[in-house]
Amino acid sequence: MAEKKEKATKEVSKKEETKKVANKAEKPAKESKKVVKADTTQKDIAKATLPDFKVILNPVITEKSMATMQNLNQATFKVNPNANKTQVKLAFERLFKVKATHVSISTVRAKETTRGGRYKGKIQGYKKAVITIKSGQAIDLFKE
Repeated sequence: MAEKKEKATKEVSKKEETKKVANKAEKPAKESKKVVKADTTQKDIAKATLPDFKVILNPVITEKSMATMQNLNQATFKVNPNANKTQVKLAFERLFKVKATHVSISTVRAKETTRGGRYKGKIQGYKKAVITIKSGQAIDLFKE
C-alpha cells in the first residue's frame, strides 16, 4: 500500500511539474508582449497636403461667426460641396494644427437679388462647416 501511495504522489507531483513548466513557458510570452501606451496629450498632427486646401476653401467672416469664434470657440468656413464631416475635420486639424471636437455642416442655398434696382442677379450657394475647437486652443485668422 505504501508503494501505491508513493506512485500516486509521484504521478501527482509529475502533473504539477508539467503544469509549472507549461506556466513558465506561458509567462515569458506574456512578458515579451509589452503594452506601450501612446501619449495622447501631445499628439503630432500631420502636415497639410494639397487636398486639405481643396476641402477648406475660405473662412466665413460675419458678425455672427466672429461672435461664435470668441464666445463658443467655433470657426466657420466655406468648404468643398463634395466634402463630408470627416474630411473637413482632418483637413482643419492639419491646416491649423489644433484639435477639432465637433463638426456641423450645412448647405447655404442660392438667393436672388437685384443689382441697382433694375437688374436681377444671383448670389451663389455654398456648403458651410462650423467647427468646434478643443478648449484651451485657438486659431488666428487675421495674422499680421
